[in-house]
Amino acid sequence: MKKQLLVGLLSSALLVTAAPSFAIGWEDLLRGAVQYYSVSNLSPQQEVALGQQINKQLLSTEVRLNSDRILNDLVQRVGQRIARASDRPNLPYTFQVVQDKSGNAVATLGGFVYVTTGLIQATNGDEAELAGVLAHEVGHISARHSVQQMKQAAIAQTGSALLGVDQNTLVNIGVGLVSRNYSREDEYEADRLGLHTLARAGYPADALPRFLRKLYSANSVPEFLSTHPGSQNRVTRLEQMIQAEGLPTSRQLR
Repeated sequence: MKKQLLVGLLSSALLVTAAPSFAIGWEDLLRGAVQYYSVSNLSPQQEVALGQQINKQLLSTEVRLNSDRILNDLVQRVGQRIARASDRPNLPYTFQVVQDKSGNAVATLGGFVYVTTGLIQATNGDEAELAGVLAHEVGHISARHSVQQMKQAAIAQTGSALLGVDQNTLVNIGVGLVSRNYSREDEYEADRLGLHTLARAGYPADALPRFLRKLYSANSVPEFLSTHPGSQNRVTRLEQMIQAEGLPTSRQLR
């Protein structure tokens, strides 16, 4: 995933103007050529459909997928194991490996997760650490953080998320949101959900803070962490959560 995606991919996406639902022409209605969504009431099916279109646009712009079979098999196997243990196991999750030396992982609507070759390399072959990163991203999907961001962007653009927003506008908004930071509260919620997902999937919950501590100690913070809460505070918070909730650790699962 190239730097443009991480810093400001399609920053002009929000300039597209959405028409309200009552402005749909009869010919468009009859042909079904224009789809309109109420962002406040996106169904899981609509979320997946939008995610598919966002993914299609991402792959046609700045994202170059890695074709290495071994890497893709690893990410698929670990990712689907995490997905089955998540709070939204019925989504058709798609895990993709992006050819990029920087360390990053992002998620978008409908179960789409992207992880770079740089981040996979940073795990040094530790499957549980990779699972921790994927569980955090799946946590964002479980909590529908991207949907909430899209709702806020749609309100800012149209004045109301209750009015119909056309599909193309929402796709452009979704692409632009890939480079947008989550709030600190969203990140902490994704951490919490990720820890529980790790435990249900049979991985040690401490794999996530262990991976983060390793990166921070090496003074090699990847872009995956550049938009996340403070290093030591986050690791400490994760470790306290594991202890308070009695989640399984590496020592216990040996």
